[in-house]
Amino acid sequence: MPPATPEMFFFPKSLAGFNGRVNRMNRIRPFLPIFLMLSVLWISGCAVPRQLITDPAPAPSAGDSAALPAIYAPKPVSVLLGKASFYWQPQKTASGERFNPRQMTAAHKSLPMHSVVRVINLRNGKSVIVRINDRGPYVRGRIIDLSKVAAEKIEMTKAGVVPVKVEVLKKIEVIKKPNRKVKLTH
Repeated sequence: MPPATPEMFFFPKSLAGFNGRVNRMNRIRPFLPIFLMLSVLWISGCAVPRQLITDPAPAPSAGDSAALPAIYAPKPVSVLLGKASFYWQPQKTASGERFNPRQMTAAHKSLPMHSVVRVINLRNGKSVIVRINDRGPYVRGRIIDLSKVAAEKIEMTKAGVVPVKVEVLKKIEVIKKPNRKVKLTH
């Protein structure tokens, strides 16, 4: 009887190849599904987590602890490319509110009122999140008019008109459990 080898204990004779040698593939085959599952889990664990985008709306007042900021999905609903301009003249907007050049708002021809969009300046990569509260611009080639403060954030006031990418964001509904107190930290 031949002396006992480690291969005899770990690999039964049914996996042995010719002349008692253990075939390499036959040794690995039972462990392939486990190896593949572990590889997929390891790779997915290295993926970059998606960040949620919060609403640029002002913080709730001190006595209003029930109001939560809106949260938007990181992947846009749709993307538009074109040119952006800005405006600062006080006027009544199409939504009925008074235009304030110090608010993060914008005008678009067809997006629903109060839609939230991310505007990215393609010249420098800076972005801003604004709410649609007006109609316009009515100049050929322009897709959005920003308020002055939003234009300053993406550094377009000097140029006046810049190429932009507009991403329409989708709101994620947050369900607040009635028995939990929510603490807002600012």
